[in-house]
Amino acid sequence: MSEITIPDENIETGLTSNQIKLIAIIAMTIDHIAWVFFPHYSLNLPIISMKIIGRLTAPIMMFFIVEGYNHTRNLKKYVFRLFILAIISHFAYAIAFDKDFIPFKETLFDQTSVIWALMLGLIALVIRENKALKMWQKNLIIFPIIWAAFPADWSSPAALAVLYMGINHGNFKKQMISLVICIAIYSIIYAIFLDTVYGIMQMLVVLAIPILYQYNGKRGTWKGMKWLFYIYYPAHLFLLALIRNVFNN
Repeated sequence: MSEITIPDENIETGLTSNQIKLIAIIAMTIDHIAWVFFPHYSLNLPIISMKIIGRLTAPIMMFFIVEGYNHTRNLKKYVFRLFILAIISHFAYAIAFDKDFIPFKETLFDQTSVIWALMLGLIALVIRENKALKMWQKNLIIFPIIWAAFPADWSSPAALAVLYMGINHGNFKKQMISLVICIAIYSIIYAIFLDTVYGIMQMLVVLAIPILYQYNGKRGTWKGMKWLFYIYYPAHLFLLALIRNVFNN
């Protein structure tokens, strides 16, 4: 596992992973408030502004999945925890966004949470870095794994972003190029099949790049953020759904 290259000016003055994850949590909450209480596509300025802020979250999550891969002491437990979180998040996602618990009844898109795509991207990265397999064997296994992420929020490009940012770990520029290319694929698919304006809006994930650039390679003093960062995802969706139902009644 490679070491990440930290710009010299960020080592002492940059942002810790805890601080960046907190930014992601705040942005995600703002975004999901808009989606849960105003679920239909809208060009209302306050609503779309909230959703633009939310574009910060996914790239931060993808980036720190890769960081987790490179710093975890037990890779199997890391993958398993993310798998359990993906299962729990599926139900939270379905309840919050009025999806059916059983996918594919109405559409192929957005059938489960982004955690599923992140988890599959992590598995693909684990396989890609396995030295016991030949490259053709790796590709043969990775291909269906990436496709399995298709029905998730952010779809297969999210898994691809984790994979390629992991491959380019230690080179921030290449990581961000990989991120932009993968999200561009998602943006095009979204614009063609779902909504043009919101498809184009997905490219505003680039707003997260200056924030990620400030990463100083340090965790921060609070050890609990690594748990909060992911547990918060399903927890806040359940809470928002509960609040919506209370007000609707």
